[in-house]
Amino acid sequence: MSNTTGIKEVARRAGVSIGTVSNVLNRPELVASSTRQRVLDAITELGYVRNDSARQLRAGHSRQIALVVLDVTNPFFTDVVRGAEAAAEEHGVMVVVCNSGEDAGREQRHLDLLEEQRVRGVLITPVDESPNSRLELLIQRGTPVVLVDRGSGRHSRCSVAVDDLLGGRLAGEHLVEQGHERITFVGGPATVTQVRDRHAGIVEAVQGRAELSVVSTANLTVAAGRAAAAEIDDATAVFCANDLVALGVLQGLTQRGIRVPQDVAIVGYDDIEFAAAAAVPLSSVRQPREQLGRTATALLLEEIEDDGRHEHRHVVFQPELIVRESSGRPRTRRPRRIGR
Repeated sequence: MSNTTGIKEVARRAGVSIGTVSNVLNRPELVASSTRQRVLDAITELGYVRNDSARQLRAGHSRQIALVVLDVTNPFFTDVVRGAEAAAEEHGVMVVVCNSGEDAGREQRHLDLLEEQRVRGVLITPVDESPNSRLELLIQRGTPVVLVDRGSGRHSRCSVAVDDLLGGRLAGEHLVEQGHERITFVGGPATVTQVRDRHAGIVEAVQGRAELSVVSTANLTVAAGRAAAAEIDDATAVFCANDLVALGVLQGLTQRGIRVPQDVAIVGYDDIEFAAAAAVPLSSVRQPREQLGRTATALLLEEIEDDGRHEHRHVVFQPELIVRESSGRPRTRRPRRIGR
């Protein structure tokens, strides 16, 4: 049965007006209980399903919010989505997940379509960290935006992030305390704020206490980590910009016959589920991934519901170092130079 004629059929079956059926669906408290039950029975008998999307569009909005992530295959974002969905469900709102694939053009196409669908608000980890005119236009037209895993100094939007400078320091201090004197940072590109901050954090931690080298990667993937492992020549420890890179480095070093942590220690970042399940469980700087999603969604819904009274906030969470087998002490004698 189509929704266009369905409500008429329900009204006819229940012996009431179309307006009464509409009230049962939208304002049931206005309808006498016996009449309301008669309408509900007719809905059940006819298998009627309301066309909620049409009603929402007439009202000028939907019951959906969007979450645009950089890489839907990255377990970090999977956990962020899980937190966002949990918070949205508590408010009867659905989350539409879009994957930009780190492509600015694709991100803009998603935003265009989301605006056409009149989503209530947008959660986004933007591809381009420079001023984003498309996001600003979205805000100017009345669609709230919250940045996820990104800080924002702008007063026009909220943001939720993690103190990555502190995260880098935690990793660096741990490795220095473990006795490591030659450390390599692996990650990139440097245009990504998180990569820059994590690198700056370890620079602060090891300055004057250990030598620090850098192996840059084009992205933050397992494959990039495997490739980077071939460039690690004279280090007793490696700090990776995320866990996917760390897992790749672990694989690459193992293939070269280099033992972790006996020859080289590894610390990752994010503490995704696979970190603890690796062949050598990875030490990692933990981010509250689900809490990022929950908090960002709560801020977005607060802005949607406060009707102009909302005050934009920038929430910064503190990371935590989780120590596992991969970051043990180096050997007491001077480690050999690692050949290719």
